Amino acid sequence: MKILFLARSTLFSNPGGDSIQVKSTALFLNRLGVDVDIVLSNERGIDYSKYDLLHLFNLIDCKDHLGHVFESKKPFVISTIYVDYSEFDGFHRKDLIGLLAKIFSKHFISYAKNAAKFLLKGEKVSSFKYFIWGHKKSIKYLLKNASYLLPNSNNEYQRLSKDFKIEAPYHVVVNAVNTEIFNLDSLSNQKRNDEVLCVARIEGLKNQINLIKALSGKPYHLNLIGKASANQQSYFKMCVRKASSNISFIPYIKQEELIEFYSKSKVHVLPSWFETTGLSSLEAAAMGCNVVVTDKGDVREYFGDLAYYCNPESPVSITLAIEKAIGDDVKPELRERVMNNFTWEKAAEQTLSAYKKVLKIH
Repeated sequence: MKILFLARSTLFSNPGGDSIQVKSTALFLNRLGVDVDIVLSNERGIDYSKYDLLHLFNLIDCKDHLGHVFESKKPFVISTIYVDYSEFDGFHRKDLIGLLAKIFSKHFISYAKNAAKFLLKGEKVSSFKYFIWGHKKSIKYLLKNASYLLPNSNNEYQRLSKDFKIEAPYHVVVNAVNTEIFNLDSLSNQKRNDEVLCVARIEGLKNQINLIKALSGKPYHLNLIGKASANQQSYFKMCVRKASSNISFIPYIKQEELIEFYSKSKVHVLPSWFETTGLSSLEAAAMGCNVVVTDKGDVREYFGDLAYYCNPESPVSITLAIEKAIGDDVKPELRERVMNNFTWEKAAEQTLSAYKKVLKIH
């Protein structure tokens, strides 16, 4: 079985959770005997005839996928990673997109963003049908023609079904951790202190600014680890300006280097405006941290009552959730839940099961 992974063109230059998802899924599928090639969506001259199946990542990047689907004429599955930007865009952005989002639908806003990237930055689209059809119709085409959808949760699929009024075959593939890297059992018994950690790309959606407001001047040290998004340098500068001396900024580092930070921190916090489920929250839980997460998105399906939830709009809510997480004992049952259910081995098995259904292999 030979599979072509198609991912966004900036997967490696602007790394995020999907970068880890793509690479980890490929690695663990390889161990199951599946031959996987990773190709970025702006690459051309692909010999599709070598592949049994296309696997697309990020439904919201439909402009990158249409041309490959048309040209290849191969069956395809989609890891949807369906993030909803509408609340952040409509209520918290202060630029032109924020103004437009108060007037137009979220699908039009996505269309406007992609048109601007094409006209102003020269970003390629895989098919000009995207501009003819628009964003919503392009996504709907992919949803209707995919052999399987691979959302990260049942809740994600329900959001898709409601937004696009479709029923499509789907198979949940969990977000996950690499237990060969994030394995508490392999560490010395290091004492945890009251340090707070946030591992995420620095951008408005991840909401570092309200986290900074929540902890500036507080008796806890906050480490913010992540690379600033290329198109959000002004947001990063604002975060730096607002941060007090108890807050440190650490550039993007490899997963193996995160072990030290997870192992000494009592709490990991991800107060995003929306999360399908943050990989760093799962990694932190696997490493024995208490976890503070947003109450927006699909995260409850992963953490249930074992996480501390905050309202991303309220720095006070974020502060209270962090203080509660610091004051409580670490929850071993959270780590067990993650290690038993959300590993890349399981994600690869779930993915392979979907491939076999599509290709009618038993």
